[in-house]
Amino acid sequence: MTIGGKTQAQALAALHRMNDNAVPIGIEEYRARIERARAFMKSNDIDAMYLNAGSNLTYFSGTRWHPSERMVGAILPADGELTYIAPAFERNTIETFMGMPGRIVCWDEHENPARLLPAILEDFRTAAGARASRQLYVDDSTPLFLFAALQAAMPGYTLRPASPLTGACRARKSIAEIALIQCAMDMTMEVQRAAASILHEGITTSAVEDFVHRAHRHVGASGSYFCIVLFGEATSYPHGVNHVQTLKRGDTVLIDTGCKVHNYISDITRTYVFGPASERQRFVWHAEQAAQLAAFDAARPGVACEDVDRAARRSLEANGFGPGYRLPGLPHRTGHGIGLDIHEGPYLVGGETRVLEPGMCFSNEPMICIPGEFGVRLEDHFYMSASGPHWFTAPAESLEHPFP
Repeated sequence: MTIGGKTQAQALAALHRMNDNAVPIGIEEYRARIERARAFMKSNDIDAMYLNAGSNLTYFSGTRWHPSERMVGAILPADGELTYIAPAFERNTIETFMGMPGRIVCWDEHENPARLLPAILEDFRTAAGARASRQLYVDDSTPLFLFAALQAAMPGYTLRPASPLTGACRARKSIAEIALIQCAMDMTMEVQRAAASILHEGITTSAVEDFVHRAHRHVGASGSYFCIVLFGEATSYPHGVNHVQTLKRGDTVLIDTGCKVHNYISDITRTYVFGPASERQRFVWHAEQAAQLAAFDAARPGVACEDVDRAARRSLEANGFGPGYRLPGLPHRTGHGIGLDIHEGPYLVGGETRVLEPGMCFSNEPMICIPGEFGVRLEDHFYMSASGPHWFTAPAESLEHPFP
């Protein structure tokens, strides 16, 4: 496709809603997640798990609540009823947000909500009998001040990080989850195409960011979940700079953005050149493309996550970048998991020995950063099946044709 050539109005008019047929996670899947968690807790002699407001609460209960200084969460017991904990003045709101049914235990503003847990857990201990061990999994996203309050309120309990459970459950996406991620990725790819089409000399990064937000709304999202737009030398900073840039001919352009569909996230980066590309830009772009494909080719069921990262770095080193994390080269991991959070485990990085399994979803973005010059990041995601990896979005064909 040609970079530039359209007005913003023309580009927006060419977009259409794409998520009308997206099906949210259903009640039966939430029930299955809870039963899997209960089986895991029983096999590890854990009484219950505390889920703090945030993505783990959403994953297991379907309840969306933004974390704050007020304790809102849920206790998921190995035996017993899902129990929500919330400020008394939020009871009616919690009931409307509740995905899975459960009882609600409330606290008033002058009370310490952590002190509610011992009584709640004692109810479960009575039901479980001698099996109960006074061990509680605590959501890893729980703020330190709240964790400290729980420790002080529960001297007879051992508090353990819930990541062995939450990580095991969330890493392998279901068919329904993959379908929602696919929808979000398709939407963002159309937005990326539209953003490339409105570029012209003199446009600012902030103007492009505003357009990307509006374009995401045109395809059915509430807007961009995030957006990074960089021109020229600023593209060598993986997560951007703190000043607006203005586009010039010959500039490297990097756009990294995503949206949400029923809580599941997209994340796509494209890098190309506005106007004629230099030989240096072409060489680096093709080295990035080769590294991305090397990582994809290395991703097979049973292969360790770190081996995918290692394959990308070998490709980069063959083209003179690195070694390791040295610049010019790849200063960060090759990829991250994605789902309800934009970055979630496991990660494609050295030291991550967990093996790839069907259902796992990853970004593939072995970015090349050249300080003082430019950077190139091509980011697409893939999901694992029993037969190997599958792209959510097809990788860039060439520097001149960065979209499938």
